[in-house]
Amino acid sequence: MRPGVQARAALPEDLDDLVHLCLEARKEAGTGAQLCTDDTDRLRRQLGALLAVDGGIVLVGTLDDQPAGLLLGRLVGPSLFADGTSLALEAIYVLGTARRRGLGHTLLAHAAGVAEQNGAAEVYAAPLPGARGMQRFLARLGFAPAAAFRVAGTAALQRRLQHDHGAASVAVRRPSSRGLEDLIARRRQARAARQPSEADQAGTGVGLRIDRAVGVVRSVPLTGRR
Repeated sequence: MRPGVQARAALPEDLDDLVHLCLEARKEAGTGAQLCTDDTDRLRRQLGALLAVDGGIVLVGTLDDQPAGLLLGRLVGPSLFADGTSLALEAIYVLGTARRRGLGHTLLAHAAGVAEQNGAAEVYAAPLPGARGMQRFLARLGFAPAAAFRVAGTAALQRRLQHDHGAASVAVRRPSSRGLEDLIARRRQARAARQPSEADQAGTGVGLRIDRAVGVVRSVPLTGRR
């Protein structure tokens, strides 16, 4: 985890910040209406319900102690795709100004830890149609297609996140024997080779459905799936 980057379980006093983050995600997404409602009061009630319901997971990510990202999910029982408990990852978002700091990875690592603690062997995600940035983000972390979902084993996801964190730390610490300019050039080449386009990056944080997570407490029992 990088200095100043944290993820924690949200508290009732975080609701205003969570609403703000959801609305920022909605503005950024090309399919904002599919992401969440633009009614502030309704969104606050929905997020509050998810915070209170058994099995609801609401995480807030902070950068230098300032809220800059969120993750919404649900622990669900046996379903069409799994015969045991699993984690349904419904929304992950990081403010544009806070990206490239590892906050998305930190949120996912915290969620994977919650999944492990609750015996959830798999993590499911359902990106919005056309959310190429989110699809690539999940694919890089080992999420494989499963019907309309992407799925990764909890243990495998944790290993991948730890590997990515270790690789980033080594890259920061490794001295350059060819000079600062050469180091900068090589890093630029590496970034260009492995990163999606700027347009895809913009969609990385908003490719899942906030409404599905916050609305499920009213329409679907926690033992089922949509």
